[in-house]
Amino acid sequence: MKKWLKFSFSFLLIAILMFSLAACNNTDKNNTAKPEKLEKVRIAEVTRSIFYAPQYVAASKGFFKDEGLDVTITTTPGGDKTMTTLISGGADVALVGSETSIYVYAQGSKDPVINFAQLTQTDGTFLVAKKKNDNFTWDQLKGANFLGQRVGGMPQMVGEFVLKKHGIDPHKDLNLTQNVDFANIANAFVSSDNYDYVQLFEPTASIFEKEGKGYIVASFGKESGHVPYTTFMAKESYMKENKATIEKFTRAVYKAQQWVQTHSAEEIAKAVEPFFPDTDFEIMKTVVDRYKSQGSFATNPILDEEEWNNLQNIMKEAGSLPKEVDHKTLVNTDVANKVMKK
Repeated sequence: MKKWLKFSFSFLLIAILMFSLAACNNTDKNNTAKPEKLEKVRIAEVTRSIFYAPQYVAASKGFFKDEGLDVTITTTPGGDKTMTTLISGGADVALVGSETSIYVYAQGSKDPVINFAQLTQTDGTFLVAKKKNDNFTWDQLKGANFLGQRVGGMPQMVGEFVLKKHGIDPHKDLNLTQNVDFANIANAFVSSDNYDYVQLFEPTASIFEKEGKGYIVASFGKESGHVPYTTFMAKESYMKENKATIEKFTRAVYKAQQWVQTHSAEEIAKAVEPFFPDTDFEIMKTVVDRYKSQGSFATNPILDEEEWNNLQNIMKEAGSLPKEVDHKTLVNTDVANKVMKK
């Protein structure tokens, strides 16, 4: 009888221990229950750039996973391709310029695309010259051969806005080329002697500088002012059917934004390194520092009304605003406000 009791007691202790270990494995470091199965969310990003560092931080630091999300990121070069992918159901969330949501709405979409979490708040491009110039001034662009970005996209519109700000009419004072596909602009610049200047994203601009193929002479981001340059957005129907998912997603983005604000360029570069396996680490540090110092990374996911109006003013100046759209029509700040309060 004593042997049986001893065996039973030992078995009970083992059972309790196994249950405790299982419970520990089912909770995170904050003692909150981990979801048994991760929910898949597909992101279509307009380009792969260190400009989007907080997005990659959210993935590499496990912020998406902590929220129970299995996030995949696919690059779909160009705003038109990214929006097509979202609308056709090839992605759940798009990371692209907010102007694309206005274009879709103006076409009479019955399922409009809603901006719900801003990621970047300035232009992310740099003016790159074919020849080194330590004494660049904007008036030197007059008469130059300029390879611009796609018509109707944020880089092109902000680029023209900045040029006009410096007294340059891009269509009269430049020999402007705008018919090169977004994904091929960088290669077109280095492979041809026909261009003196080009508008490029990072890390491409810094890579060209290191290789002697071009030299950064100015930042469009410093000149643009705050604008919802790149935003996470989803179809209205998806947001209504997946309210909890959108909230979890936004919370992860906000955590990443806060992490980026409180960590060094080197730490951020290490976090995003897996997404840029072919980019020199020193270049990544330089690029992160450049974007962070000019305030390109949004510190929270809220796209406010002032930024929205600034965007429409830039579009109007470029002749690309199909119709004015009220902030509350295509922007949802309720989710961002909710996650920030928590």
